[in-house]
Amino acid sequence: MALKLEVVMKDRNFNYIKDLTKYQRQVTSPVQIGNVPMGSEYPIRVQSMTDTDSRDTDATVDQIVRIIKEGADYVRVTVKGINDAENLKNIKKELVARGFETPLIADIHFNPRLAEVAARFVSKIRINPGNFYDKRARFEHHLYTDAEYKEELRKIEDQFIPFLGILKKTNTALRIGANQGSLSDRIMSRFGDTPAGISESVMEFLRICKKVNFNDVVISIKSSNTRMMVYTVRLLNKKMRLEEMKFPLHLGVTEAGEGEDGRIRSAVGIGALLVDGIGDTIRVSLTESPEKEIPVAQKIIGHVQTYKGHEPIKAPLFAQTNPFEYERRSVRPVMGMGGKQVPVVVADLRDRSISEILPLRGKQIPEYFLKNDEVLDLEGNSYPILSVEEYLFGGSHWGQMKFIRTNKPEFDRFMTENPEIITKLKQTRKTVLILESFNKNPLSELRAFFMSLETHIWKVPVIIYRKYKEKRLDDLQIKSAVDLGGLLLDGYGDGICITNEGDNITFTDLKDLSFSLLQASRMRVTKTEFISCPGCGRTLFNLHETTKNIKEHFKHLSHLKIGVMGCVVNGPGEMGDADYGFVGAGPGKVNLYKGQTLKKRHIPFENAVYELETLIKENGDWNEPEDN
Repeated sequence: MALKLEVVMKDRNFNYIKDLTKYQRQVTSPVQIGNVPMGSEYPIRVQSMTDTDSRDTDATVDQIVRIIKEGADYVRVTVKGINDAENLKNIKKELVARGFETPLIADIHFNPRLAEVAARFVSKIRINPGNFYDKRARFEHHLYTDAEYKEELRKIEDQFIPFLGILKKTNTALRIGANQGSLSDRIMSRFGDTPAGISESVMEFLRICKKVNFNDVVISIKSSNTRMMVYTVRLLNKKMRLEEMKFPLHLGVTEAGEGEDGRIRSAVGIGALLVDGIGDTIRVSLTESPEKEIPVAQKIIGHVQTYKGHEPIKAPLFAQTNPFEYERRSVRPVMGMGGKQVPVVVADLRDRSISEILPLRGKQIPEYFLKNDEVLDLEGNSYPILSVEEYLFGGSHWGQMKFIRTNKPEFDRFMTENPEIITKLKQTRKTVLILESFNKNPLSELRAFFMSLETHIWKVPVIIYRKYKEKRLDDLQIKSAVDLGGLLLDGYGDGICITNEGDNITFTDLKDLSFSLLQASRMRVTKTEFISCPGCGRTLFNLHETTKNIKEHFKHLSHLKIGVMGCVVNGPGEMGDADYGFVGAGPGKVNLYKGQTLKKRHIPFENAVYELETLIKENGDWNEPEDN
């Protein structure tokens, strides 16, 4: 019997990392990138990317210097043509003259010849396996036979191996960077834009690197969809472990956007992986000046570092959820929580009353409110919050709706001494858990508690509760996104409650943060989702101002996802599941999309917002703003 259980546990452990209950950097091999090596034996590196015209030496160097001074370990530069590639020599020369030796990375799409030229002047080349040798995807449904598929791989190998030889001669590292929105038709035809397809597009190139013993490789897999990004990196990590590869990983949520939404979305996706020990360098992609990305990245890394040396956590690993596919934890519904309901928001009233904070503007209204030792609903009904001891032995609340507030160590001790609580929780129909953690690694401890619930088949809804002592809202946003994002991405939690000591962060800030975390993790949509790229040297209009204008104009369309992309290189694909897209098509021109379908071509930039509104109206998706 013990042997059978051991086999089950092994089969059910998806093995994308060594230990789900312990924070530890996974072992990756060192890669020398200029004078700044990367890998698990080195600190997690931070980088950003220029958005200047790479042919303009002074403007590009000035921006690189600003990025370096903010603390970047590497800086990536757009290379869209031969003149950009050749000018890297001048950019490098000017940086050295100014006393800066920070490694440069050349960003290449479509043209292997540009990569060969750029390799002479930079420390690393970034290529996209979806379009480096393969043609740009036309999203055609061509079915490849096994023989045709192998022939395509052979053609790639014949071209890729000589290129790796050039990189060896120039001591240039390689980043194989796949994006969900720019997969080849070959990959799309067999796998689709799924975690399996995105990860396989990278593995095809990695197997060639391994075959010729080229080891200076860094990998990245990005998506604007945080759930897709995390699941795909996990799957890639598992595949590498199975094939004995230890290449370091670059993490990022592409097209994260700007402002607090971009920061929270990035911290949710990047943080979920860093907490599991995955990741050796990160880039936070904001639709803002690139130097502003660096402090955000540093805060994410800094908070994850506080997980070091946490108290041991135990969990039944055979109850682990599938880390590669989304599946909401199954629970019985209790008073609007659980079942098929979206997660609720519980707002901490502290010393206020409901009448003092109502009415709240907009659609982001909490369903419940925390007030000392009770929970209130919008009608003012009160429900007690009990300890596990009061729940099991107290009789005064029998048959009434109630909440149990606990944490894993406390609950484990109580359950060991009072095993009858297992039966009572299985039978309850009017109980909700409020679960918190005091461990330095709250994500893993909370995840372990959910595993215990699954082991005992307890279907009670759970409110994830987290208390902070932050003075700055941006610090709270980053820390809570790192602590809780990974749980939400995995379908854990039927509600969320974030509290903070001090007066610097308001009730509205905390309430809005809860809704933002649920949206960033794709658990609940309550406002328009804007997917916007950070911009690069290919962008032909003021992306930052344009994004702000579009957000202001369309912010009331909470049922829509709208993509704002600087160019057509990755734009149409990177919008992913956007309902509508605004994509730069040339100097002063914009293409408008409905989903992946191009609807209006080469619209004058000054008319594009109006034309996008018209397109949305034509398709019946427009609602007038409430204040009109």
